[in-house]
Amino acid sequence: MLRRKKAQSTAEYVIVLGLIVAAVIAMQTYVKRGFQGRIKDAVDYTDQGGQTGNAVAFTTKQYEPYYLESKFGTGRTSEDTENLAEGGAVSRASTETSTRSGSQTILEPKTE
Repeated sequence: MLRRKKAQSTAEYVIVLGLIVAAVIAMQTYVKRGFQGRIKDAVDYTDQGGQTGNAVAFTTKQYEPYYLESKFGTGRTSEDTENLAEGGAVSRASTETSTRSGSQTILEPKTE
């Protein structure tokens, strides 16, 4: 009877440990987003020259990478040339040009 309880106890510990690991993995996205927000606040703060004396103050505004509007256009031009010579020799030449232009704009988050 004691062995069964010991095995059951071990199984419960494994399940609890699995739940803790799953919770930590699920929280990674939110922790990473918080760090990105702090870094963005620091960069924006230093860009605006808002530092007064030695005091540095950060806002608690959350940075959302989803509020980004991107408009890009791409183009591609390709030319392939193939020349056949006497004796079955083949020479091939290829030129390709790609272009990309556009802009990204950070949108203001929607307040509820």
